[in-house]
Amino acid sequence: MSARALLFFAVCAALLAGCSRSRQAPLSAEELQLVLAPDSIMRVLTVEDSLDLAVLRTPSVDFALADIGSETFATLARKMVATVTSPEQDGVGIAGPQVGLNRRVIAVQRFDKAGEPFEVYPNIRITAVHGQQELGAEGCLSIPGKRGNVMRWRNVDIAYVCPETLRDTSESVHGFTAVIFQHECDHLDGVLYTDKSE
Repeated sequence: MSARALLFFAVCAALLAGCSRSRQAPLSAEELQLVLAPDSIMRVLTVEDSLDLAVLRTPSVDFALADIGSETFATLARKMVATVTSPEQDGVGIAGPQVGLNRRVIAVQRFDKAGEPFEVYPNIRITAVHGQQELGAEGCLSIPGKRGNVMRWRNVDIAYVCPETLRDTSESVHGFTAVIFQHECDHLDGVLYTDKSE
């Protein structure tokens, strides 16, 4: 099956999941095929392609807990980090829709932690914002060659499922890392930074 056909089926599956099921659904056959493809990095979808744009604009659904605890999710996490850190991308964050998967998952570089590691967050949500907003320049792997200024909160609370324990987890994030979380979580709601840029 071609990559474009696979992408089409993944969009259809995500739309059906969003309409007919709860916010949590098992991975479909098309999603499994996308994650388990032999490539070590994933193709980054861009706004320049109409099929890609349909995926980028589709709200994402949660993973089932069984999927988060699976080797398939571990493979997805590795591939998302490999993709965002690849020389072609060299980014600081990436979201599921950007690699063709309308699931609530992001990979974020934690500039607020020693070693600035990349970490992966399934079923992520921003639950609260604090303090003031600041205007800052942003770009996006899915909108190549452009930048814009966006107002973002400097302090956010996040909630997600810890992949290691499968427990609901929450924490507060500050500074530039909080900005990355907001940008990537917007992707999960079908929102691009250009929708908010000044």
